[in-house]
Amino acid sequence: MGVGAKKPVNIFRLKDLGEPEGALNWRLWFAVFSFGLLGAARGIDEGLISGAFNSDHFKESIHYASYNKVDQANIKANVSAMVQIGSVAGALFPIYVAEITPASIRGLCTCFFTGAVYLGVLLAYFANYGCQLHMSDDSADQWLVPTSLHIIMSGLIFVLSFFQNESPRYLIKEGKVEQAVNNLARLRQQSPDSDYIVREIALIQAALDHELEASRGVGFLGKVKELLLDKSNLYRVYLSSMVQLLSQWSGAGSITLYAPDLFKILGITGTNESLLVTAVFGLVKFVSAMVCALFLVDVIGRKRALLSGITLQAISMIYVAGFLTAVPQLGTEEDFILPEAMKGPSRGAVAMIYISGCGWALGWNSMQYLLTAELYPLRVRALATSWAMCLHFANQYGNSRAVPVMLLNISQGGISPKGTFWCFAAVTIVGGAWVWFFVPETGGRSLESMDRLFDLPWYKIGLHGNKDAEEKDMAVDEKQRMAEEEYANVQQVELKA
Repeated sequence: MGVGAKKPVNIFRLKDLGEPEGALNWRLWFAVFSFGLLGAARGIDEGLISGAFNSDHFKESIHYASYNKVDQANIKANVSAMVQIGSVAGALFPIYVAEITPASIRGLCTCFFTGAVYLGVLLAYFANYGCQLHMSDDSADQWLVPTSLHIIMSGLIFVLSFFQNESPRYLIKEGKVEQAVNNLARLRQQSPDSDYIVREIALIQAALDHELEASRGVGFLGKVKELLLDKSNLYRVYLSSMVQLLSQWSGAGSITLYAPDLFKILGITGTNESLLVTAVFGLVKFVSAMVCALFLVDVIGRKRALLSGITLQAISMIYVAGFLTAVPQLGTEEDFILPEAMKGPSRGAVAMIYISGCGWALGWNSMQYLLTAELYPLRVRALATSWAMCLHFANQYGNSRAVPVMLLNISQGGISPKGTFWCFAAVTIVGGAWVWFFVPETGGRSLESMDRLFDLPWYKIGLHGNKDAEEKDMAVDEKQRMAEEEYANVQQVELKA
């Protein structure tokens, strides 16, 4: 960056990595916004399910009342959980956002996708509430009208898709260097022959060449072996797998899916009131997700954000579980009327659900995508992320499928509402301990330099990996540094030529 050049505002970043003026521009934000809408489309799916099951017409059309409690729970679980199965392919696009964004704001941009999920949830919740309020209970429009959101969102995504550029990292991997240079220059709003663009392309190329040299002639099975037999990659597979397992079974995802039912269990009576409280919950989660993405994940770092979110979530789950233990009739006796003395604690439990949403937005919800997208070397990134996302939705499906049955009494094959929330609390606490000991800080580190985090023995990476990597960053062997600079210079001459 030349003398006197202005640096971008540092409010959204963990550290200043020297991006030139204009690197964080409207084209970058437009790409992030466009791909983020894929998350909104998924959120609409999740939010509309709860509204459909609160419509009398919908329940009559599937003869819902003719089934016993266990069968009803299984029907609701099967229909609601199907939403997750169709999300596998779309969830792979956080990869794109992680690859096109500068390291200093990669967390912000990737987390925008997760925030957009709750934009979709919010729209769906309020559509459900509005139709419940203003349309007849016996009208099919009460649950059919909100589905128009699918058409609106899919049309918007289709139009915006024509204005996007392919990932420069992907193009370099495919050997299309010139196109990669032009795409990166357009995204960063810099000249294709500027020092910043040439050096970034050269570093990506150097990292890829190093990886290809190490795996020349290796096919798909070779990449699978590399993931499982290379200790550095195996640890990354372990991290991304445990993140998916612990995040989904902490219960926050199923709370979003079954929010109206859970608020009724906590003492919110009446369908309209339940849907209104649910809509406000959607607003809380959306605002929390966007605030966390903008001001926290790249400012305080990944690990701090994750631990802070898990702490909020654990406190919330413990309170709700304790409340339901104190009033075990809630959710188990249909005619039970909440005593006046317990209405205050009931509202407190509702507030704790809101706080759990804030914790989820700050913690697991962001990291289950972000860590997976930024951990792996370019050579195996697509394969590893495909595995992680399949595991993500398998666990999300399993949790969504299980929760309606878990909420039933033990005599009906469930563990009761209080047992369900104690289970969520226990998983959340275990998750917090696991993060403390095993997850390193990845914020502010380029995708190409991520390997240095995993040079320590596996049991030291979580606590000491980031410090060790920073020391290695500063103590890079002079010979290697000169070789990298010489390579970059050669690339620069070739690209300018």
